[in-house]
Amino acid sequence: MSITSIHPSASTMPENGTMDSTQPRPDQPRRRTIAPAQKLAYLQGYEHAIQSGEGRGYLRANGLYSSQIVEWRRLRDAGILEGNNPANSTKSGGKLSKEQAEIARLKKRLAASEQKLATTQTALDIMGKGTRALGTNLTERGFQIAAQDILADVYQQLTDSGVPTRQASTLAGVSRATMHRHQQAALAPKPASTASRQVPANKLTTSEEALILETLNSERFIDQAPEQIYAVLLSEGTYLCSVSTMYRLLRREKQVAERRRQARHPARKVPELVAYQPGEVFTWDITKLAGPAKGTYFDAYVMIDIYSRYIVGCQVHARESGELAKEFIAQVFATDQIPKVVHADRGTLMTSKPVAALLADLDVLRSHSRPKVSNDNPYSEAWFKTLKYLPVFPERFGSLADARDFMDRFVQAYNGHHRHSGIGFHTPADVHFGMTGHVEDQRLAALQAAWDAYPERFGQRRVPKKLQLPAAAWINEPMKLKEGEEMIAV
Repeated sequence: MSITSIHPSASTMPENGTMDSTQPRPDQPRRRTIAPAQKLAYLQGYEHAIQSGEGRGYLRANGLYSSQIVEWRRLRDAGILEGNNPANSTKSGGKLSKEQAEIARLKKRLAASEQKLATTQTALDIMGKGTRALGTNLTERGFQIAAQDILADVYQQLTDSGVPTRQASTLAGVSRATMHRHQQAALAPKPASTASRQVPANKLTTSEEALILETLNSERFIDQAPEQIYAVLLSEGTYLCSVSTMYRLLRREKQVAERRRQARHPARKVPELVAYQPGEVFTWDITKLAGPAKGTYFDAYVMIDIYSRYIVGCQVHARESGELAKEFIAQVFATDQIPKVVHADRGTLMTSKPVAALLADLDVLRSHSRPKVSNDNPYSEAWFKTLKYLPVFPERFGSLADARDFMDRFVQAYNGHHRHSGIGFHTPADVHFGMTGHVEDQRLAALQAAWDAYPERFGQRRVPKKLQLPAAAWINEPMKLKEGEEMIAV
């Protein structure tokens, strides 16, 4: 029996299980906040810009409103922004105390370590981008020049980020002398073109550009967006230029910045999960199954063990519901086992309160994909493709009972008979329940017999690598896995 022979008929909660609504979640967007010291710096910069007649341009360039400057001036004059703190003062005579000197020394060491770590991370990122940019240029004829340009760009980025030239040349795989000649050639003066360039007929004159900038930065319009200024002037019978031209001139003067109190979403941490044996990391998702009529669907809830690829649970329902998801997960844990981590995407059900409360009560860590990242849940997506790309997969299911029957038979065949390439062509059931030893002994005996009969037909490796069970399975493989260390990061 095989799967092609079937025919159709993650952030954790507190230990008490409740969330404190008064404290913001670390993954929520943060609104822009300006510290008192930064406000004083902005005031000083603004007052300096006023002396040169560029005060309003300073506001646009730094994303500030004139009303904020007025309020900060009032607070500064009242002494509220001074921020005097006796705890930060030094001893008499301006000398640091012993504790302050130790803190300063530790801060200096920490800054150096962080700089070294940042340089290493930057180098790894640059090398990854360079490798992807190369593509097949190193393996196909006629692309040596393109590959050399990409490697030269990688070398330049590494040296600009603080990596020594010797290490940069080793990482990029190029000669330092070659890169030096490449840089000197790029810096060499190029002969100026003697061709006369015709001035476009629609180009604004210098006086017109100055008038537009003066209008945009006037006291009347300093706090308004170019679209609003354009509409107001046009309503008054005045046309200066288009909105895009206003933005172009403001960008040239570096006066375009976000000024609204708009929340800025923090960068999501890359989920890095590693499983060394079955039962450590489960991943789950929901896929749609077409119903009998157009626009009708059934929802298949599927949970997979990422190490063994075993389908630990599969249910089909007529709708998506947080309570149904909670019951599904609870039944899977009762039937199989409770894992250390459950990974899912950021769908409504995956982040629902019933699911979060259940996982918190069972001390199971939650892990979620990053927003708009399609490959952070690869095991579920790959299984759905295996399911739906089969020639026997129905275009539509006649009823909910038909969908449940098909999925039950498919999961049974997949777990018990499908030879998965990611687990040494064992079946998921054999890996999940630890029965691969007998199969490997049979394979080794057959290979040994063939080796004894025809040794000249084998290379140095007797057992093909593709038949070996991997040591670990992961989602977003960490940069460095220490041998024997159990690493599960969320």
